Amino acid sequence: MKRDYFSSASRYDHRPSDQRSGTCMALIDGRFLVWLAQQGALGTTGESVNRQGLLGLLSQALSHTGLDVDLRRIYWYSDRSDGLVIDDQIVRLVQAHDADGGASLLRSLGHDLKQLAEHHACDHVLVASDDERFLSAIDEAQLSGLSVHLLADESARNMTQMVRTDPGWARLLSQADRRVVVNSQALADILQGKTPTGMGLAVEDVQELRKSMNEVISGWWDEEPEDLREDLREALQVSRGVPQEVDRQLLLRMRQRLARALSFPEKKMLRETLRQVVMGVEPEPAEAAAPAVPDAQA
Repeated sequence: MKRDYFSSASRYDHRPSDQRSGTCMALIDGRFLVWLAQQGALGTTGESVNRQGLLGLLSQALSHTGLDVDLRRIYWYSDRSDGLVIDDQIVRLVQAHDADGGASLLRSLGHDLKQLAEHHACDHVLVASDDERFLSAIDEAQLSGLSVHLLADESARNMTQMVRTDPGWARLLSQADRRVVVNSQALADILQGKTPTGMGLAVEDVQELRKSMNEVISGWWDEEPEDLREDLREALQVSRGVPQEVDRQLLLRMRQRLARALSFPEKKMLRETLRQVVMGVEPEPAEAAAPAVPDAQA
């Protein structure tokens, strides 16, 4: 009996052991985020920022780190009001860093972190700051059962070098449950109100991801009998959509391969790669084919 690709259900339903889920809040030092966007970005990012696409970008960065969490709210700490009213974002006005050395930020962000921990308001908190004085506040929150993650740029991939070049930030990052790496150029694009050209990943990471997808899909394709291969070719010729059972199987295999769930743009890339393998189409270069980051969480 032939398998109906469009109606069969997946037999699998489990998650990798190191995939984390739950609710998440983000506590973002606006001054630090602007600095982070300037690291390795083309052009400069001014003090004026656009926070419209921030939720989507941070959600993807969390997903890339194995945190399949529901990012419910962003708290934005800044010494100036930008006049923007954005859903699920709350602005906390603090003193300028030059005026008090960051003491106002330390009190405000630290107080909010403590409140979230004491009231068990969420499972995870993403903190964007490089102020080592937050070490004790983060430690206390973690002791209460809260998972605290820190936002960083690509330099956090080499902690050994960071210990030598920026020991204070290295100590802070070492305290985090996970270091959530965001691509500086994608972040700069978001803060300037532009559409990012990638998925928040460095080009080499996109290439590596596409290679993994191609290996997983090719391995699965080699296992399929010829009659089912022909059925899938015919299905893809008449529809742009991928049959549900095939989609579920490949998403599961990729989740097992990466030890995390795929983001929405990555799922799109997976389906495009499947079509290329099945139809025998040459893939596009990674830089040109990388889908854009959505403005809202997918």
